[in-house]
Amino acid sequence: MGSQEPPCYTLVAGDLDSEHVTEADIRRDLENGKVPVKVEALKNAILGMLSGEKYPSLLMTVIRFVMPQDDHTLKKLLLVFWEIVPKYGSDGKLLHEMILVCDAYRKDLMHPNEYVRGSTLRFLCKLKEPELLEPLMPSIQECLTHRISYVRRNAVLAIYTIYKNFPDLIPDAPELVQNFLESEQDASCKRNAFMMLIAADQGRALDYLYSCIDQVGSFNEILQLVIVELVHKVCRTDVSQRSRFIRCIYNLLDKSSSGAVRYDAAGALLTLSSARTAVTAAASCYTDLILKEGDNNVKLIVLDRLIDLKRNPQHEQVLQGLVMDILRVVAAPDLDVRKKTLDLAMDLVCSRNVHEVVQFLKKELSKTESTDEFEKVSEYRQVLVRALHTLGVQYPDHAAEIVPPLMDYLSDESAAASAMDVILFVREAFEKLPELRADMMNKLLATLPQIKTPKVSRASLWILGEYAQSAIDIRETLSALKDCVGVLPIFDSEISEAAELETENDDEEAKPKQVTRTRITADGTYATESVYTAPAVRKTEEKPVLRQFILDGQFFVSTALANTLTKLALRFDEASEVSAPEKNKVRAEAMLLLASILRVGKSTVPSSTIDQDSFERIMTCLRVLSEPTPDVRRVFASSCHRAFADMLQSMKQHTDKALASLDTPAVNVHADDLITFRALREKEDEAEDEFELNLTKATGADFGATHANDSKLNKVFQLSGFSDPVYAEAYVNVHQYDILLDVLVLNQTGDTLQNLQLELATLGDLKLTEKPSAHTLGPHDFCTIKANVKVSSTETGIIFGNIVYDVSGAAAERNCVVLNDIHIDIMDYITPAFCSETDFRSMWETFEWENKVTVRTSITSLRGYLDHLLSTTNMRCLTPESALSGDCNFLAANLYARSVFGEDVLANLSIEVADKETVSGHIRIRSKTQGIALSLGDKITLNQGKDV
Repeated sequence: MGSQEPPCYTLVAGDLDSEHVTEADIRRDLENGKVPVKVEALKNAILGMLSGEKYPSLLMTVIRFVMPQDDHTLKKLLLVFWEIVPKYGSDGKLLHEMILVCDAYRKDLMHPNEYVRGSTLRFLCKLKEPELLEPLMPSIQECLTHRISYVRRNAVLAIYTIYKNFPDLIPDAPELVQNFLESEQDASCKRNAFMMLIAADQGRALDYLYSCIDQVGSFNEILQLVIVELVHKVCRTDVSQRSRFIRCIYNLLDKSSSGAVRYDAAGALLTLSSARTAVTAAASCYTDLILKEGDNNVKLIVLDRLIDLKRNPQHEQVLQGLVMDILRVVAAPDLDVRKKTLDLAMDLVCSRNVHEVVQFLKKELSKTESTDEFEKVSEYRQVLVRALHTLGVQYPDHAAEIVPPLMDYLSDESAAASAMDVILFVREAFEKLPELRADMMNKLLATLPQIKTPKVSRASLWILGEYAQSAIDIRETLSALKDCVGVLPIFDSEISEAAELETENDDEEAKPKQVTRTRITADGTYATESVYTAPAVRKTEEKPVLRQFILDGQFFVSTALANTLTKLALRFDEASEVSAPEKNKVRAEAMLLLASILRVGKSTVPSSTIDQDSFERIMTCLRVLSEPTPDVRRVFASSCHRAFADMLQSMKQHTDKALASLDTPAVNVHADDLITFRALREKEDEAEDEFELNLTKATGADFGATHANDSKLNKVFQLSGFSDPVYAEAYVNVHQYDILLDVLVLNQTGDTLQNLQLELATLGDLKLTEKPSAHTLGPHDFCTIKANVKVSSTETGIIFGNIVYDVSGAAAERNCVVLNDIHIDIMDYITPAFCSETDFRSMWETFEWENKVTVRTSITSLRGYLDHLLSTTNMRCLTPESALSGDCNFLAANLYARSVFGEDVLANLSIEVADKETVSGHIRIRSKTQGIALSLGDKITLNQGKDV
């Protein structure tokens, strides 16, 4: 700044609507005998001085009429007043009036009220004038022996601050505080004294700690935290001290009753030692903290520490032995804690503990059948199923004990998502675990009639058609399918059943009959009893599952059934042990079933008629069954299976690559890159600048060009014009959850600008946390104003405002300079992420906000537009590379990203190349909240026209 301002540690917000109070008014009110009037006057004086007003003759008035008062409110305000009042004259010497103020300080340090003493001691920590502090040193030292701990605690802080700023005033402070520490019993006082020794004389602090190292476990929590900090600091700088104090850390891990102390001690232990025992103790401590702590946020933070610990290969081996202890955390009621725990456990599973983990997960899966015990039971069951799926694929030897329990959930209609995960796992197990196919086939055939979910039924039909290889399996599969379809033809049987039901309904409309009987009561008298009888109502029988799907209009299941029947019939045709009449019978029955589906699909019996795609697909299967050619047989027999195997391999490679890229940090500078030390050149080497610049570019070490986008200048926004009386520009520093604005304000006039204030407002999910204070700028002076804005969601926000000020000596109204808007980029909060295809589809169905963006670009390449979209949106492409490769006129890809607030954003890109060689299509964006979908759509629209 142009003029150096005195240091101030107190900020007081004033009322903008309050009237200006003159110095004469303040003096008159201070001389008033009423305390409330004095309080109000002193507040006005403080606010005026903070706004830049000068009250040269007010100091003596305060000393005469305010200092003698014993009112506690006045004394508190006086401490603020003494802090901001000018203490030096124009000649740079201390004002003579401050001698009286110093005497007032001394009296307050000897005040019988302990809170007056304590507040005065806290105020003395802010004083930077040694002339005022020197006469008070005896009184400050006497406060160390006060009977109230509040006074002693603040006395230690005052001595610490004075010794740090002016060590000559109290050169024996470390010895004085050490003696105080040895005799002190209060925990807070000991903590402050120990902190002072750590900063002033670390050797004395270590000596004291070593003298009472066996009693550390019985100390108070606040003192234990400081001890952990000291041990961590000392042992990192002096390796020889580790063996001396590491036992202290172990004692705190075992004996401390505070979770915060144990957490810090575990972290310190990991930095001091990488021994197996140290890692085991720290990991066990973290696990115990998670189990005992009730706050879910604390659980998640400690789990993150375990995940960081797992990233070290040496520590990972230790954690593998503690995986069962870590799995105890899934007893927590919060679903996020369970998910993160299971993710960590899956990374720690090895051949030594896989059996115990599988048994634990099976037990947890059985617990989910009780919906009262778990929160969000269906989602938790889905997480467990995926965990067992992962273990079954990674450890085929244990798949036999995983698959059968999971297949029991195929018929669970209440949890369709988990049932879908199970069938996907079973489909993959059929391919990768051929030794279990027979058992899984029998289990699937037995479960097929109970599957009530169309998606699960389609996948089950595909599995049956693909892996029923032998003639016996084909016969059993065809028999099960016919049972699930029911009586053929479907149309005729449904019409006849409807007619019978209508006839029975007509009979049921007959009136009830009355039957009269004579009964003998208990006392021997006769009584007449009338009974009304109604005809029995026939209950509607439950239809077979596949038949019900057809009648409900689920003709996509019918196409899956047609493919399955076609594969089975063609494969049965190639069986050598089967006679020709039986082959023809199987093919004829399959054709009858398909023709029956087409007939009922075109009628009004189902809830909706068959769609054209399903109709053509079933007709294709009918033609194949009537006239099978060798090429068609090869497609149904081997090509489908080979495509599925290639898909599994491609998905595995894509998943491994995506997860590896997330775990591997980006390398900005490689080990063999050149480093240019321009600051070490001598001035006579200036002529070589051009040659050196060319050489630097030729060798690829042009760091200036590489990191130009990272320059701070790109984050500077001009807020006002150069011709405005006040010029302003802001540097926007975006952190994870807040935005720091560093605004430079320049007075371009020859006048003094008083009460200059930066008024800001926000649009979107942004919140201004505090109002910037007022400033006074001299002619052509400048200052820096900082403002903090909190961000609560991923949405493009706008910060706007103005600068208002008064011109010194002018009678006009306040002046105002309107500032330009600052647009906060959504890309600062979005990072690429990865999720499975199942998760993507599940989120796509549940997210309610969608934004459809039309593609308008000059880019002529489909892949080029996809790469351009990924670079401008920070999203990750989930579609495997094998699906994107090749030469084609259209492209479809799924994109995914996650914000720092945990918000998921999905995108589906569907584009094609038209006749004019221009890319056209749409981008559909979905998210749970409206803001991120709209903001990302605006970002794409703004950048899609730019060249790649």
